[in-house]
Amino acid sequence: MLDSLLFKKNRKKLVKNLVPGAMCVFESNDQMPTNADGLMPFRQNNNLFYLTGIDQEDTSLIIFPETKNQDYKEVLFIKKTNDTIRVWEGHKLTKEEAKKKSGIKTVLWNDEFINVLGKLIPESNSVYLSSNEHPRANVVVETKNARLGSKLKSLFPNSKFKKSAPIMHQIRSIKEAEEVDMIKRACSITKNGFNRILRFIRPGIFEYNIQAELIHEFINKNSRGFAYEPIIASGKNACILHYTDNNQPLKDGEVILMDFGAEYNNYASDLTRCVPVSGRFTTRQKNVYNAVLRVMRAATKMLEPGTFLNNYEKSVGELMEKELIDLGLISMQDIKRQGNLPAYKKYFMHGTSHHLGLDVHDVSDSTKPLSEGMVLTCEPGIYIPEENLGIRLENDILVSTNETIDLMGDILIEPEEIENALNG
Repeated sequence: MLDSLLFKKNRKKLVKNLVPGAMCVFESNDQMPTNADGLMPFRQNNNLFYLTGIDQEDTSLIIFPETKNQDYKEVLFIKKTNDTIRVWEGHKLTKEEAKKKSGIKTVLWNDEFINVLGKLIPESNSVYLSSNEHPRANVVVETKNARLGSKLKSLFPNSKFKKSAPIMHQIRSIKEAEEVDMIKRACSITKNGFNRILRFIRPGIFEYNIQAELIHEFINKNSRGFAYEPIIASGKNACILHYTDNNQPLKDGEVILMDFGAEYNNYASDLTRCVPVSGRFTTRQKNVYNAVLRVMRAATKMLEPGTFLNNYEKSVGELMEKELIDLGLISMQDIKRQGNLPAYKKYFMHGTSHHLGLDVHDVSDSTKPLSEGMVLTCEPGIYIPEENLGIRLENDILVSTNETIDLMGDILIEPEEIENALNG
């Protein structure tokens, strides 16, 4: 359990970035339906969790540092339970429990939320609303935060509304020590999962058998499960970047690409490893593997304070060009006559690094350089569909002033280590 001191620090960072006289409003995620009366497992809104530590549905937060009412500078609203809820859903947080988790003194039932908002908004100069502004997001379902924003704009047309996302992206990208500890724990559980499946991989089993072994290990280590939908891609499937069918048999002579990570206390880990199904890489497979490994190691060293990711990606691309030439996949002529896309993009189509935290593709301010305390993945790859071969290697990296810290540095990655483990 994370101490409430973390969430107090996080709220102070938010308040420091607000315009004078402003207030902020945050809502929990909805409980999403499946079909009929079914519900998907609940996943808390990451901004709300970051600021409160509350991992329960029907939760709201108001932060108004300059309000005249001292009790309403921070107000947390939680679900009011009853006998029926206790029987069907189990325990819900009491006010005292919510105070202890969040460090917020004023905790009210959520049926008081709109009434309190109505009193505070006229007193504020502007209202920050929470929204999903992730550059990769494809929002097709109206969220609880979006519905609240529409309602408040209708009820208070003369109020000035702003987005809190830019502030949250900035402050969430730099992790506190407690957050790094959660990511380390997630990485440790992921390591356990990888070690487990190395004893299990062989021709004839199915991709889903590997997924089953991983989830078994994760849950037994007190993880809620996968931080994202796992990719268990054997042979030609490894050349499909977001392959998640995970339903094909493993064949002798192929390499299986596995991209997975455990979640721990809402924090993600993200690992990719490639393993020869038969226990030994062929010479060609090992050459491609080592090329990716060399790029990964060089790229990891570049993840240092002051680096801009767009410049970093260009530098990684130059490293990859050399490796692809040596592998006979592209030529200098290809590089010279490249069009809108660099020549290496034919075999390395995606970016090398993304931020990691409460989201596996965590939020950040892309206009700012890397800073100490940021956590990013490093995941170069080479994908050769005509050879039914895809190799990607990925570790999670903590940016530090003195040196980059590989949070997955103790997980097997050398091809000889992998082979020994498979044949041990």
